[in-house]
Amino acid sequence: MLTDINPEQRMEKKEYKEELRPLEDKLTYLQQKVREAGLRVIVVFEGWGASGKGTHISRLVNPLDPRYFDVRTTGKLTEDKQMRPFLWSFWTYLPSAGQIVIMDKSWHRLILPEMREAWGLSNMEAHGFYFDVNAFERQLADDNYLIIKLFLHISKDEQSRRFKALEKDTSTAWRLNEQNREQNKNYDHNLRLYEKMLKMTNTEANPWHVIEADDSRYGTCKMLRIITDTIESRLNVAPPPETRIEVAEKKEKIPRTLNSISPDETIGQAEYREAIEHYQHRMRMLSNKMYAQRRSAAIVYEGWDAAGKGGNIKRLTSEMDPRCYAVVPVGPPRGYEFSRHYLWRFMVKMPKDGHTTIFDRSWYGRVLVERVDEITPVDIWQRAYREINEFEQHLVGHGMVMLKFWLHIDKDEQLRRFESRQSDPLKHHKITEDDWRNREKWDLYESAVDEMLMRTHTPHSPWIIVESNSKKYARIKVLQTVTDALEDALR
Repeated sequence: MLTDINPEQRMEKKEYKEELRPLEDKLTYLQQKVREAGLRVIVVFEGWGASGKGTHISRLVNPLDPRYFDVRTTGKLTEDKQMRPFLWSFWTYLPSAGQIVIMDKSWHRLILPEMREAWGLSNMEAHGFYFDVNAFERQLADDNYLIIKLFLHISKDEQSRRFKALEKDTSTAWRLNEQNREQNKNYDHNLRLYEKMLKMTNTEANPWHVIEADDSRYGTCKMLRIITDTIESRLNVAPPPETRIEVAEKKEKIPRTLNSISPDETIGQAEYREAIEHYQHRMRMLSNKMYAQRRSAAIVYEGWDAAGKGGNIKRLTSEMDPRCYAVVPVGPPRGYEFSRHYLWRFMVKMPKDGHTTIFDRSWYGRVLVERVDEITPVDIWQRAYREINEFEQHLVGHGMVMLKFWLHIDKDEQLRRFESRQSDPLKHHKITEDDWRNREKWDLYESAVDEMLMRTHTPHSPWIIVESNSKKYARIKVLQTVTDALEDALR
């Protein structure tokens, strides 16, 4: 891709002035159309050191309304970034509907050896890098994000000239470091690395655009043409119809269907008291060890209404240091969440290394309530099975422990608990009209849960069905399962 391109293209000043103004006017107009259409645009700038990313970004934003775009400099490594899955920070940058986000450097450069080492990518993350990146970009494209990927290409001689100019000027010398010098010295080696990165992440939905940037005038006009043409094409052309994505049959053992599982397991009072004390102490010790070893965990609670999720979470966390965990209750998305990819609001809540996040309901709402209540079109919630598996694989690839619990009760037990809540003033707030409406759709939910279990039960992110007619039994099973999993992860 790069070896076939001559970066020394030139444009005369007169031609530049004649072409620049119409392109800027067109971009101003298209920004308004982006807002009207609710399109979410991400413009990614990648390229060689000193290839002019800052200059090109400045010329891009010049005709834009500053209220409706953000520029994100993503290259700087922070503790928050280093202690989470490598795509986490990029999820936090995603624009809402009608907004444009411009990224000065992106997720792609983490494949470079020095960046991989600096960010502390795990072996599993590095091995799955291209899979994770392509899955991330495809998920965004499927959810009406437009990603425009630009690579600024300059020659070895031009890069050397710019480095020398930076070094001579005391106001810019700080921008030049040993890594820059090594990049120019080993230009051919780095060229091959960039070639591989571009080739492996160049897809039909999210292609790369290479800009010859030895001459900034030529590069600016080509950049503006690519961006305006791409946005105009997206706004004028209807997206192709979605097709159902079939998930390959899994070889690993999957949970049985719900109606084949009796939720009637019980535990005696004396055994419960002994077990709860043992496992809560174990949970406290393991939580501290997770913090010391900088391992993170995400624990998902799903289940029937009134299955006892809240009480179960309370017993799980009661002996943990509250500085080391967070519980995230999940309801319908708020306006600012609804305008982003549905996984966004969960990714931004993921724990940093050493911490645990517990989700009281989760991203599985897309294939449960959104499916049953017909909130989301069929083709979109069907697509979510693969998106969720990829999402979880990325988290586990970082080293996160992922556990997913379905708290299972039968219909008679749910009715008993509903009536108890209805008659008890202290519990009345726990029962709503939505709970009764959902109960009427029990069979539809059961089918949705069965398919969810089958399609998203994976070796790295398994489902555990918890028999929950007895709350005490359910609490002990969850505590034992979590502590066993954490202990295995810390070996």
